[in-house]
Amino acid sequence: MLMAVRSQFMDIVSEPVLRRLLDKLLERRVIIDEEMDLGGADGRVNNARRVIDVVRRKGSQACSALIAALCEVDLFLSQELQLM
Repeated sequence: MLMAVRSQFMDIVSEPVLRRLLDKLLERRVIIDEEMDLGGADGRVNNARRVIDVVRRKGSQACSALIAALCEVDLFLSQELQLM
């Protein structure tokens, strides 16, 4: 499901939402402390790409956790991406 919305996610998501998603993913133990720098200083689109790709590689439970976190952090974006 995330692969289907990957490009849209990269185009639309904001830096503040990315940072909040990383916090939620860390709380849920989807990512580790060392992965918190996924939202580094390489620009919003590259940061979004890294976040979604790292989570996708971790499997379906991680993808579900990202979707749930996105619904909490930015309901409008999750609706726009039809992830609800």
